[in-house]
Amino acid sequence: MIPDVVTIGLGYIGLPTSALMASKGIQVHGVDVNEEVVKTINQGKIHIIEMDLEEAVASAVKSGHLIADVKPVKANTYLVVVPTPFKGNHEPDISYVEAATKAIIPLLKEDDLYIIESTSPIGTTEKMMELIFKERQELKGKIHLAYCPERVLPGNVMHELVYNDRVIGGVDAASTEKAITFYKQFVKGELHATNARTAEMCKLTENSSRDVQIAFANELSLICDKAGINVWELIRLANKHPRVNILQPGCGVGGHCIAVDPYFITSDFPLESQIIGKAREINNYKSFWVAEQIKKARHAFQLEHGRPPAIALMGLAFKPNIDDLRESPAKYIVQKVIQESQDETYFIVEPNIVDHQVFKITDYNEAVEKADIIALLVAHNEFKELEFSAEQVVLDYCGVRNS
Repeated sequence: MIPDVVTIGLGYIGLPTSALMASKGIQVHGVDVNEEVVKTINQGKIHIIEMDLEEAVASAVKSGHLIADVKPVKANTYLVVVPTPFKGNHEPDISYVEAATKAIIPLLKEDDLYIIESTSPIGTTEKMMELIFKERQELKGKIHLAYCPERVLPGNVMHELVYNDRVIGGVDAASTEKAITFYKQFVKGELHATNARTAEMCKLTENSSRDVQIAFANELSLICDKAGINVWELIRLANKHPRVNILQPGCGVGGHCIAVDPYFITSDFPLESQIIGKAREINNYKSFWVAEQIKKARHAFQLEHGRPPAIALMGLAFKPNIDDLRESPAKYIVQKVIQESQDETYFIVEPNIVDHQVFKITDYNEAVEKADIIALLVAHNEFKELEFSAEQVVLDYCGVRNS
C-alpha cells in the first residue's frame, strides 16, 4: 500500500509532525539516515525529549500509521524536514534539502505534492523545482511544490503544531491550494496562502525580528552593568509604558531558529541587512562577555581567598526547561570557561540531561552546596527554588533571582 506521506527527517520537527499526522489516520512513512533513530522509533520510543511526544509516537507505531525507514518509498505527499546548517562564514547549507529531494525524484508521479518545511534561503523551493524538472521533465506542470515553515516552541511542539497558524506558499496557485488542503487534515490554526518566496522570507523575518529585539535587551544589560543599574528592574519599569515591551536579556541567543535564521538573510543581502547583522553580533558578543565575567570572578576569588574557587555553571540548554543544546550560548560559555581552567573545580549542571558525551553532569543541589561561584546561565525552573549563602558569589545572567 502506498503511504499518504513520506517525511524525510525525523528530528525535532519531523518526528512530532509525523506522529501528529499518524494520529489523524494518515499513513506516514518516516525517513532518517540514522539507523539507530529508525530502530528506536519503530520500537515506539523516541530519541529526543519533547512533551507528549513519546505517547504520540508509541500510539502511532502501535496503530501501524507510522513506520520509520532509512529510505523513502512512493507516496502521495513528500515532506522535507531536514537540517539546514552553515558552511563557511555563516552561509546556509541546503545540501541536506538537495539530498532529500534527489532521493525522491525517481519516486515522483503525477499529482504528487512536495513540501519543504526546513528553514531555507529565499528561492530554495524554486531551486528544488528546477532540480526535479531537470531529471524528470515529464513532470512539469503535473506535480505540486510548496514551502511551509514550522513555527513551534520547543517544549510545546505537539500543541503548537496543531494550533499555530501556518504560512503556505506554492510555486503556483494550484500548489498553494493543494498544500493548504493537505495541512487542513491536522492543523487547526489558520492557514495563510502566499507564494513560496514570501513563505521562505516570512520564516526568516519572524526569527530575525526576535533576534533584534533580544539584542536590544542584551545591549541594555551591557550598558546597565557599566552604569551600576539592575537591568531586570529597569526593564520591568520601562515596560510599564503602554507602548513599550522590552524582552528579557540572557547570556546570548541559541536554538535552531533565532540564532541561525538571520544569517540566511545577511548571507544573501549583506549590505541591506545592517540591523539584522548587528543584532547577531550583539547576541554573540553577549555570550563571550558572560564567559569573560565568570573568568574575572574566578580570578578575583583566587586573589581574595588565596585558593582556586569551585564554580557551578548552571545550565547547558539553549532555553529553559528543555534538553536541546543546539547553538546554545550556555554550552559555548561553559566550554570557553573550562578550557582555560587551572586548578579550579567545576560543576556543570543541566537538569534535563542525565548523561553527556563531553561534560560530566552534576546534580544542581550538589553543585550549589559545594560551589563558591554560581553562574546562572539558563533559567530552568529548578534553579528558581534554590537558596544561596551570603558567602557565595552568584552571577545571574538569565534573571533567575529577579523572576
